Amino acid sequence: MNGKKELWVLLASFVLPIALGTAFFFLNPGAFTTNTVNYGKFVNPVIATQEQDLVFSNNEQRSINGLWTLVYKTKLCDDLCISSLNDMKTIRILMNENMRRIQRLLLIPNETTDTKNLEVLVASPSNNLLSKLSKYPNNSIFLIDPIGNVMMYYDPLDINIKLIVKDLNRLFKYSRIG
Repeated sequence: MNGKKELWVLLASFVLPIALGTAFFFLNPGAFTTNTVNYGKFVNPVIATQEQDLVFSNNEQRSINGLWTLVYKTKLCDDLCISSLNDMKTIRILMNENMRRIQRLLLIPNETTDTKNLEVLVASPSNNLLSKLSKYPNNSIFLIDPIGNVMMYYDPLDINIKLIVKDLNRLFKYSRIG
């Protein structure tokens, strides 16, 4: 090979992969955005919570900031509610050394049910937060990050504890807050 052919082969070996990758990215944009590795569904747009959005039972001065929060939203705490709260407790225990980074919260608009034996934080949501969360299925489990953003939810029809634990382990691996 002469010098010009070697130069063109060398140039093509560097330019051709970049050109093909760029063309693939722009001609097939769904290939990079449709597949995710999480099992829960993202809340889009993220719902930011404020301190006035939650009124804790017994007028406790609590906050959800600083810890990851598993939230169960319901209108009435029945057998399905108790079962989901027990699932959330199991999820927290299965997190092993990261269990101190998670807290559990029951969002219930009116405290008509005895929730003292549930060993979970109980709060009433504001009308603003309730209207934003009402877009999602009732009896869903939501995940709130340590900053206070509702970022993910799990559909109540197909809740799998192992998959939620996988999501949380992945989040905790990359997150240094909370």
